[in-house]
Amino acid sequence: MTDPDILADRRRIRRKLSFWRFMTVVVAIALVAGLFARFQGSGRNSDHIARIDISGVITDDQPLLDLIADAAENDSAKALVVSISSPGGTTYGGERIHKALVEAGKSKPVVADIHTLAASAGYMIAASTDHIVAGESSIVGSIGVIFQYAQARELLDKIGVRLEEIKSSPLKAEPSPFHDASDEAKAMIRSMVLDSYDWFVDLVAARREIDRTQVLALADGSIFTGRQALKNGLVDALGGEAEIRAYLKSRDVDDTLEFVDWKRPDKTANMIFGTRLASIVQQFLGLPASLSGEIDRLSGGKLFLDGLVSVWQVGGQSESFELGRGK
Repeated sequence: MTDPDILADRRRIRRKLSFWRFMTVVVAIALVAGLFARFQGSGRNSDHIARIDISGVITDDQPLLDLIADAAENDSAKALVVSISSPGGTTYGGERIHKALVEAGKSKPVVADIHTLAASAGYMIAASTDHIVAGESSIVGSIGVIFQYAQARELLDKIGVRLEEIKSSPLKAEPSPFHDASDEAKAMIRSMVLDSYDWFVDLVAARREIDRTQVLALADGSIFTGRQALKNGLVDALGGEAEIRAYLKSRDVDDTLEFVDWKRPDKTANMIFGTRLASIVQQFLGLPASLSGEIDRLSGGKLFLDGLVSVWQVGGQSESFELGRGK
């Protein structure tokens, strides 16, 4: 056998070995993915207390709504606990979560577990539950409304730039950052702000079963510690898991049941292999571990909020309701 023949045989053998190695890896990944998917959902098949995390800026979040609906419909989930740590977000996003939690409460007890912060739309969500537990130093409240917009007219005058506009009616695209708002524009915005404020106040009064006059006294945008919120009726108890279990026991839920974290699927993870396996593949390919978060950041994520916004702002006003406009 000539040397070229030997080399050709070796190449064929290497190709076969490479093929079977590749197939072995594929089968192993499929088996691991199957086992992972099976064990990931196994905790949901036996009686438990479902726990869903709601943190960061609140937006119109359909996967979260689906998760809440699934937990509400799961007969093995005897109660639902939402762990909240949020400064708020879009009012519409908070409204949808509010309605989803109220609906879940029709089939099982729903408890809010406030961690660091539940302000503005974050508190709106907490108030949607049957029982609110907070830490003594948790930040709670920020029930109030403000509309903010920038005014750049003087800056443009200094650099010699002027914006001309032709619009269909005086209130179109008002208020504008390029000129002072007219009295009519201010009246329009104030009407919207007061309507949003009334809706928020009525929601808290109804869900917390507090007289509206009392809620109005609290609804000036103020924030409270957990201890203060307990005194004024915005929360029901101070503590954590033990207090949650005590309440659930009063609702005829077995207080020895395990808490099972219900998590939404990672939207950037591989749909076949699952989140953890996708992470392993990322590392194997030499991709950064923070790829998912980076994609979320670069794609907009929750950085850009349109529509009415209910956010507690540490460096400014207690709450901001803003109206986004299309161009």
